[in-house]
Amino acid sequence: MTDPKAIQPSELDQLPDRDPEETAEWRASLDAVAKAAGPHRAAYLMRRTLERAEGAGIALPQLLETDYVNTIPTAAEPAVDGDEAMESRITAWNRWNAAAMVSRGSKYGVGGHIATFASAAWLYETGFNHFFRGKEGDGSGDQLYIQGHASPGIYARAFLDGRLTEAHLDNFRREAGGDGLPSYPHPRRLPWLWEFPTVSMGLGPISAIYQARFNRYLTSRGIKDLSNSHVWAFLGDGEMDEPESTTALTLASREGLDNLTFVVNCNLQRLDGPVRANFKIVQELEAQFRGAGWNVVKSLWGTAWDELFQLDTTGALVRRLREVPDAQVQTYQTRDAAYIREDFFGKDPALVEMAKLLSDDKIVECFQLSRGGHEARKVYAAYRAALAHKGAPTVILAQTVKGHTLGDGFASKNANHQMKKLSTDEFKAMRDRLGLPIKDSDFVDGQVPYGHPGADSPEVRYLQERRAALGGPAPARRVHPVAPLPAPAEKAFTAFDKGSGSQNVATTMAFVRLVKDLVRDKETGKRWVPIVPDEARTFGMESLFPSLGIYSPKGQTYEPVDRDQLMYYKEATNGQILNEGITEAGSMADFIAASTSYATHGEPMIPFYIFYSMFGWQRTADQMWQLGDQLGRGFLVGATAGRTTLTGEGLQHADGHSPVIAATNPAALSYDPAFAYEIATIVKDGLRRMYGEAAPGEDQDVFYYLTVYNEPVPQPAKPPAAGIDEGILKGLYRFNTAESAGLTPAANAARIQLLGSGTAIHWALKAQRLLAEEWGVAADVWSATSWTELRRDALEADAALLRGEERVPYVRQALQGAEGPVLAVSDYMRQVPDQIAQWVEQDYSSLGADGFGLSETREAARRHFGVDAESIVVAALAQLARRGEVQVTAVKEAREKYGL
Repeated sequence: MTDPKAIQPSELDQLPDRDPEETAEWRASLDAVAKAAGPHRAAYLMRRTLERAEGAGIALPQLLETDYVNTIPTAAEPAVDGDEAMESRITAWNRWNAAAMVSRGSKYGVGGHIATFASAAWLYETGFNHFFRGKEGDGSGDQLYIQGHASPGIYARAFLDGRLTEAHLDNFRREAGGDGLPSYPHPRRLPWLWEFPTVSMGLGPISAIYQARFNRYLTSRGIKDLSNSHVWAFLGDGEMDEPESTTALTLASREGLDNLTFVVNCNLQRLDGPVRANFKIVQELEAQFRGAGWNVVKSLWGTAWDELFQLDTTGALVRRLREVPDAQVQTYQTRDAAYIREDFFGKDPALVEMAKLLSDDKIVECFQLSRGGHEARKVYAAYRAALAHKGAPTVILAQTVKGHTLGDGFASKNANHQMKKLSTDEFKAMRDRLGLPIKDSDFVDGQVPYGHPGADSPEVRYLQERRAALGGPAPARRVHPVAPLPAPAEKAFTAFDKGSGSQNVATTMAFVRLVKDLVRDKETGKRWVPIVPDEARTFGMESLFPSLGIYSPKGQTYEPVDRDQLMYYKEATNGQILNEGITEAGSMADFIAASTSYATHGEPMIPFYIFYSMFGWQRTADQMWQLGDQLGRGFLVGATAGRTTLTGEGLQHADGHSPVIAATNPAALSYDPAFAYEIATIVKDGLRRMYGEAAPGEDQDVFYYLTVYNEPVPQPAKPPAAGIDEGILKGLYRFNTAESAGLTPAANAARIQLLGSGTAIHWALKAQRLLAEEWGVAADVWSATSWTELRRDALEADAALLRGEERVPYVRQALQGAEGPVLAVSDYMRQVPDQIAQWVEQDYSSLGADGFGLSETREAARRHFGVDAESIVVAALAQLARRGEVQVTAVKEAREKYGL
């Protein structure tokens, strides 16, 4: 038997070696280099050979990590197309005003961040002067995701440009007066400037990826040509730890999104200290992005380092840079040349000799000032390379110093994220460092002045000329004047008015049927964007596959296994459905991009995102807040809803609380419809309000959350009574009375009002019959389509009273004169129906599914939570017994009769 130790590597290779002799020569050459020149030289040659193979398109696994040097050498940098000295002066003014704004606001205790923009100033200024396309040219311009903590610098530039005044800057983080500036990019608070909210860490990166993808979607579907739009996302290296920051990287590379660039500001610091104290965040990110298929451009060192790299004839400098942990690099920022000579250069004899050729000033310049992210030429070269690269997205890893130019008290200090102001002496030193013409006498009563070279100064003229050439101001949000979308044909909505007859239909299926009709509408059908996270068959949407197609930039390069079936899996470059796989976060990012297309691109799109209700708000409520902040419009649909309706699935799938979370979002209109005609009424009005002719004073910048159920039940006809539509939309209407239900109660029968939402109304209807037939109690049944909208209306009525206006809440108007107590029930925790309790004049109680879910049949689960029809009967009798309207013994009898 052959000794395994004697087996050569080629013998273990599954690929046949056509020329073993040649292979042996290559191996021998590598061994010889390692023996004669050392392993470092051998590693160098191997890396360069692999890089050459990669550049030549030879199919080899990519290097996941390159040397800790700039990707673009100085000799290969293109000349900057502009006046670098002028841009340096503009950047100096922006640095000053950003720091002044936050420092002046500190006397009010409102906080702010100085150090982030100080590190990233050139990353933004280079883009604004040379790359970021505005919205006043052709197309939609570029989409800019600004790092949240850098907002003071963006305000400072807008001030220099004349878009903001000193009054605005003085009201940074003080918005109540009307001229204030929000702390971070918030479109809802400053809708003419900010497009994308980004400060909720991690949401900017994933949103940028799906925005770039949605741009391609709109182009492929012929809605709008966005081939000239580029998405730029500015991120922090600490922010990249958020799972959402990197969760969609492979989507971007898989679909070849070369219309996307990430710019990661690698100042090596997060809020409390180093990002990777004992490691190197740049190298880690490079490996992560390269492994995901991205083009990586590193801009780490400034031109002062060129001399050092030229002296590095042995590779010792590059090796040392690769091994020094980030926290030590941060320490070099605060120490003198002697310390750096000993700690950095003293570790290798070759570096000791190199250091002898360097002055102390040169060492300090390199280690404390000269970073790739602080030099316009380096940043310009990186941006040019990003735009030139085709077939994959690009990430630029730009190394900077947090607190750069703010002085020794700020630069690279662990606490600089929490440091809100500079002293007068520190500002004067900063002024001298930046070369700004600000006099000592301008500091009045110790307050730092804002600086401005004048509206007609060379700096302002240059800034405005550069922006004009690039298509106007940026960042900027524009809501283009477009005609309201025409209402779809009425028959799509009235089709549900007759009910389902003897057929049982789940409300999930009713919603999907409605959408099927709406996407066929000649005027608006193409604007629907169906979004689903790999559950289309669960929701009965597979019939849309062949008719609408699933969007894929590659189309369908294979023959689907179910091609011979009517509802086969069809992908197409112009597909309308976004089937995202198992990613609620990705689906929400899709929804946000589609729901804000009316502003981003002047093309209103109608997204509906349908998902397991348990996996929506619980998992991605932060993105839903982002959706509201970005003024998104569309329909979120929580399917297979409720705690007891999704039979057998159990705790992790049992949603008993999504309406509670939805109620916390002011932009979300939350509905729990019981019947198909209610869904049709709500969707019809949602289309009118968000995309058509909104009523005076009606906010269009809202989105709808509908819960729909997978339990097949009879769908009744729409009652003919007047005011039904108003009740559906406002949240409550009487579905029937005991009399209209044909139960003929006695003239003196006790009466109770049963309020039910969603699937719970069917339990209430059964309880209505049991109460009449077995206990002689008359019950009226009400459909509570939205507990949340009822509560909001009541809150507005309370606020009106404080202003001296008389207004009665709608819930009180609707129930006025209703006889007896009120018992509310839903398939959610009692907190959902209890939202309206304080505004109901009658005695009020509720039932709900509080606690953890469980795997069971629907009937058993409802009995477990005490929300089934029999439980409603017992609760109703107990409520009436407390009022003396039925015998107390009836409660015990009912409990025993129903086995409760």
